[in-house]
Amino acid sequence: MPEGHTIHRLADDYEARFGGAAARVTSPQGKFADAAALLDGTVLETADAHGKHLFLGFRRADWIHIHLGLFGKVGFGDAPAPPPTDTVRLRLANDTSYVDLRGPTTCALITDGEKRAIHDRLGPDPLRPDADPARAYDRVSRSRTSVAALLMDQKVIAGVGNVYRAEVLFRHGIDPYRTGRELTRREWDAIWADLVALMREGVRNNRIDTVRPEHTPEAMGRPPRVDDHGGEVYVYRRANLPCHICGGEIRTAGLAARNLFWCPTCQQA
Repeated sequence: MPEGHTIHRLADDYEARFGGAAARVTSPQGKFADAAALLDGTVLETADAHGKHLFLGFRRADWIHIHLGLFGKVGFGDAPAPPPTDTVRLRLANDTSYVDLRGPTTCALITDGEKRAIHDRLGPDPLRPDADPARAYDRVSRSRTSVAALLMDQKVIAGVGNVYRAEVLFRHGIDPYRTGRELTRREWDAIWADLVALMREGVRNNRIDTVRPEHTPEAMGRPPRVDDHGGEVYVYRRANLPCHICGGEIRTAGLAARNLFWCPTCQQA
């Protein structure tokens, strides 16, 4: 499932290609046809992201709510658009660009009030200017749940997925099995600031890189990571490989329905 930086990047890309101009809105698959007909020919006024939720705003009152889920894909291209396949849930097109949405968990036309209700149930997003890290820490500091599970709970903090969860805990030497109530405010503030910086870089580069300059392949004289899911990382999907810092073996285990990765030497309890 895409992490929050991907959704914010998509919001930027939608605005860059379609913002401020009328768009042809269609649903070749047919599952969004009625809503597409209502929006066809209207102007995309804004695009907004919160965690893993994307919102395309038309006419200041109509929003397309998109959640990609596990299988959703968004593909941009230059005009002229090719004939769409019958898997395209939503296509936006204008004289210069087109974008196809396939396989989302959610693609629905919602109102301002419904959009606000979605924001209200999500935790603060490190990439949003209105985010309040103290609100997240209030929940974390009262919880007996592991900090690794809390970071994946979108009601606590929105947009963090499995990669950022594993990497930020490693970068701060925090045992993923520590409970939220054992995390100090100073530790939380450091984690939050790091997530803001890492995820902003993710938006900028459209990939996740988490290693510090002194631990890049060039600095360490090691081969670069070969993985379809992103850039250089410390522990994510590196189970049984040596840690870049201590040389110990990276561990993996199931936690919160996902695979957790950590270094037991660098992240001692």
